[in-house]
Amino acid sequence: MAETSASRPASTILLLRDGAKAEGKSRGEVEIFMMVRHHQIEFNSGALVFPGGSVDAGDKEIVARADLYSGGEGLSESDRGFRIAAIRETFEESGILLARAKGTGTPVDARRAGEIADAHRVALNEHKISFLKILEDNGLQLALDTLVPYAHWITPEGMPKRFDTWFFLAAAPPDQLGAHDGRESTDSIWLSAREAVEGGESGRFKLPFPTTRNLIRLAKQASVKDALEHARGLSIVTVMPVMTKTETGRQLRIPREAGYDGEVFEVGAVG
Repeated sequence: MAETSASRPASTILLLRDGAKAEGKSRGEVEIFMMVRHHQIEFNSGALVFPGGSVDAGDKEIVARADLYSGGEGLSESDRGFRIAAIRETFEESGILLARAKGTGTPVDARRAGEIADAHRVALNEHKISFLKILEDNGLQLALDTLVPYAHWITPEGMPKRFDTWFFLAAAPPDQLGAHDGRESTDSIWLSAREAVEGGESGRFKLPFPTTRNLIRLAKQASVKDALEHARGLSIVTVMPVMTKTETGRQLRIPREAGYDGEVFEVGAVG
């Protein structure tokens, strides 16, 4: 068995919008913003994923600056760090910004988010400017209360690279459509959870196991409002899959009470 490494704190956001109604249907499906990770990225290369990444030192600096976020009341420093990282990574990877104007509390609209992304996103991704400075210079506060905890997954023991990841749901700000950065991701798409899962089954998409399970759970929700209300009512159970090799491939065992319609899952051939 490979030596177990420590898990790194990380966050990801399922950005949601209500899709258009198809002919003959009373309502559309919930759509999610997803990206294809660059094939040269070490972790989950080529996979269809939600925007996200590791909590870094800069996120912790923002935690200490209560003037740079709102909606963090009642959250621990650790919880605020996960949410700040989620919003930063989403901005870096998609240009979508979950923030408000300091003073007025007005949500950042698509035009303003686009201006900020055009001015700073490349420099931020190249580590030439900090997210903290972007917030200061543009009079912004991160909207931590727009994120609703949805799941908590930890990479199985024995894996060389491990993450302690919080999944959040958030309604995408109106008209902020998002665009991949061309660096960590090579494509981006809005699609329904059903389409994503079907794409994983057909081979159109490469879907990590936690991504698939969360998509299947989300597909049961009829609207963004329903999805957020469902998430607010969840009792989140931490999932750290236990992996076993079988004659036909790999088997993952997760807690049944985590709410993923099962406990043991076959995940294909070892290779």
